[in-house]
Amino acid sequence: MASSGRSGGEASDGTGMRADGLATIVLTLASWTAVPLMLRHFATSEGGKPLIDGWTANGWRYGFSALIWLPAIVYGLARNRLPAGIWKMALIPAAFNTAAQVCFGLAPYYIDPGLMTFSLRLQIVFVTVGAMLMFPAERKVIRSAGYLTGIGLVVAGTCITLVANPGGLGGGTATGVGLAIGAGLLYGAYALSVRKCLHGVNPITAFAAISIYTAIGMVTLMTVFGAKGGGVVFDLDAKAIGLLALSSLIGIGLGHTLYFYSIGRLGLAVSTGVVQLQPITVSIASLFVFNEKLTVLQWASGIVAITGAGIMLWTQHRMMSRRGLVAPIDEFDDLPVDPTVAMVGQANEPELAPAKQ
Repeated sequence: MASSGRSGGEASDGTGMRADGLATIVLTLASWTAVPLMLRHFATSEGGKPLIDGWTANGWRYGFSALIWLPAIVYGLARNRLPAGIWKMALIPAAFNTAAQVCFGLAPYYIDPGLMTFSLRLQIVFVTVGAMLMFPAERKVIRSAGYLTGIGLVVAGTCITLVANPGGLGGGTATGVGLAIGAGLLYGAYALSVRKCLHGVNPITAFAAISIYTAIGMVTLMTVFGAKGGGVVFDLDAKAIGLLALSSLIGIGLGHTLYFYSIGRLGLAVSTGVVQLQPITVSIASLFVFNEKLTVLQWASGIVAITGAGIMLWTQHRMMSRRGLVAPIDEFDDLPVDPTVAMVGQANEPELAPAKQ
């Protein structure tokens, strides 16, 4: 694809396109704000007892998501446009995604949504270390003063946010923090494996294949560890079942589609920058929904962590712009913010490029 002359991956095709992209990225942020709250609701309803267990929630949510993404696979098969070897390429990323989703789905049963999403910020550190080891071309960016400063702020801010928890890190909170950080580590491995294994594959097709694999894993785990093999969901009323389906539609289906669309309109740097606000929006919402209260110190350190992530994005964007490059979606996806997303595909311009056959 020929270069359009735009610098840094930012779309500049008119006010309408920017307004379109801004609307979808705000909706993306809203979607990914709602999901941790929904999961926490499943964990705390009915007088503090879980409405359903985490294994059941994971299994049904990803089972439903497989149905959402299945048409992308069917369409590719019908038109003979699925990339050769797509199922083999998606296997390793799906394995990491499955393990990460286990941690992410169980964490709300041990930790409040705000503290959980702040804990996930450490993911960028794991991805940075992995990228330095696996992709030598990125080492110049990672070793830059701005990038290293950003990493330091992310680590310091996140650690202070966790340590300053009024209840301490004993009991269930330690388990919750461990699951959240574990999810970040595994999602970091997921992002790196997507980049390594699915380079050049259309993001919708790639994510559909990964989702189907992940659904198989989640449903299998649900039948083994879930209450009644996952059948407990049939004891729920229609409202609770609808909320379970909605959490899948919003978090795994609609949220990703909107995010891909936003990147095509606004560019990667702006889109990933906006969704970095997720811990703040989740914490504010959790205050009203679950009465989760972070201290002033936690808020300050949490904002420091998010600022650090922003500095890392800005440094990367600036250094690439100086070199006259635009960050490919799969080449510089260091922040798949929603734990189920990794940007894949090949895009040397703001638009999402068609799949390479």
